[in-house]
Amino acid sequence: MRFATWNVNSLKVRLPQVIQWLSDSPVDVLCLQELKMDQDVFPLADIEAAGYRAAWFGQKTYNGVAILARAPLELEDVVCGIPDYGDEQRRVIAATVNGIRVICGYFVNGEAVDSPKYPYKLEWLANLERYVAAELQRHPQLLLLGDYNIAPEDRDVYDPESWHEQVLCSTPERESFRRLIALGLSDSFRLFNQEEKQYSWWDYRAMMFRRNKGVRIDHILVSDALKPRALDCVIDKAPRKWERPSDHTPVVLTLAD
Repeated sequence: MRFATWNVNSLKVRLPQVIQWLSDSPVDVLCLQELKMDQDVFPLADIEAAGYRAAWFGQKTYNGVAILARAPLELEDVVCGIPDYGDEQRRVIAATVNGIRVICGYFVNGEAVDSPKYPYKLEWLANLERYVAAELQRHPQLLLLGDYNIAPEDRDVYDPESWHEQVLCSTPERESFRRLIALGLSDSFRLFNQEEKQYSWWDYRAMMFRRNKGVRIDHILVSDALKPRALDCVIDKAPRKWERPSDHTPVVLTLAD
C-alpha cells in the first residue's frame, strides 16, 4: 500500500493537479491539507470520478483537511478534530483504512516565535500529542501524516544559521516532534534517506525552488507496529514544477501488504 501527504494550498485552485497526480501516481491513501474551502463545497464528484472515496473537514479561506482512499477501500471510524480540545480551526481528521489508523494533520504554523500565534501552536501540539498517544493505544498500526510546520533537524533546512530558533525550527517545536517520536513512531523518510538538501516546501519568492532553498516540514510518521512493513519513502518534486503549483510537494510512503 502507498500512502501520501500533500499540502495543496487551496484545493479549489489545485484540484486539476490533484486529479492529475492521482492518475500519474495512484496511491492508495492521500492526505490533503489546506483545503481552504467550506465543508459543503468539497469536490466529491470529481474525487469519486478519479476513483477515490473521501472524508473531509473543511473550513473557508484557510485550514481544512481530507483523507482520500482509492476504491474499493473504505474510510471507517472517521473522527474530525482533536477530541476534548475546543479548537475552532479545522486541522485534523482521522480514519481507519484497511486496518491502519490514518491521522491527517495540518499543524499550526505559529507565524513567528514572538507572535501571539506561537503559544497557540505549542498548545495545539500538546493536545495533538495527547490524542496520538491515545490513538496508538487503540490502533497500534498507525500513520500520522501531514504538514507539520516543523523541520526536525538542521539538515532539514537550507540555511540552518538563518533559521536558528526561528518558527519551524525553534527548540520547543523540535522537542514536540521528538515527543511524538517517543510515543512509538518513526520518521519514515529518515528510515531510508539520510541525504541533506531534501525538502518538501519552498517559498514562491526569489526562485527558491529552482535554487533548492527549502525546508522539510511534510512528514509521515509510522508506528512501531507498522515499521517492519515500510519499504520506501520519497519526496515527489514533480508537482512543484507544474504551472501554478502548491508551495509544498507530496511525500509518499510504501508499505508491504
